[in-house]
Amino acid sequence: MTQISPKIEKSWKEILADEFNADYFMLLKEFLVKEKQKYRVYPPGPLIFNAFNCTSFHQVKVVLLGQDPYHGRGQAHGLCFSVPDGIPQPPSLVNIFRELNSDLGIRAPVSGNLEKWARQGVLLLNATLTVRANQPGSHQGKGWEIFTDAVIKNISQKRAGIVFLLWGKYAQAKEALIDTKKHYILRAAHPSPYSATNGFFGCGHFSKTNEILQRHGLENIDWALQ
Repeated sequence: MTQISPKIEKSWKEILADEFNADYFMLLKEFLVKEKQKYRVYPPGPLIFNAFNCTSFHQVKVVLLGQDPYHGRGQAHGLCFSVPDGIPQPPSLVNIFRELNSDLGIRAPVSGNLEKWARQGVLLLNATLTVRANQPGSHQGKGWEIFTDAVIKNISQKRAGIVFLLWGKYAQAKEALIDTKKHYILRAAHPSPYSATNGFFGCGHFSKTNEILQRHGLENIDWALQ
């Protein structure tokens, strides 16, 4: 098999080189090629690694873990929970902005594009980086989780003082990959309408994150998007 050279920010390309050349990643690429021949796949190819291209390895201060990209037309752009400008905000994102307003008094923005957060060091990472249109979970178990677990492990091992926001049971299961002696874990229910009232609303994670960053002498995240 030939080596894979993805279009991904330089620091990540170096740190994840072993992953890109692993057998599972070769098989994942073959799966995606075949998948795109039959179905529409989100996000578009150039945006699959958008989270990494917006937030370099050394810039990461916060990691927010999602599960799958949005599977509706025009929604996914490689940043978990985020949608491009002009796309209606999905229910989970509406609830995220509701908690942001309750926590910090920041009004919900018109756009659901979270790229401003990413540019400040919030890695908006989905466990699975692609999905078949209108079929949630369709690309789970194909290799992406091995790759993104490696991302989390690398951050845990090679960085310190990172704030991990684990919303929901799926994200919280990733805590096993994180050295909790050198990083911070903030847990809450998932912001989905099915679970937000069970511990997401009132979690105060936005202010708590900034309090931790301040203790480390780091600049706050400006959570306001407008």
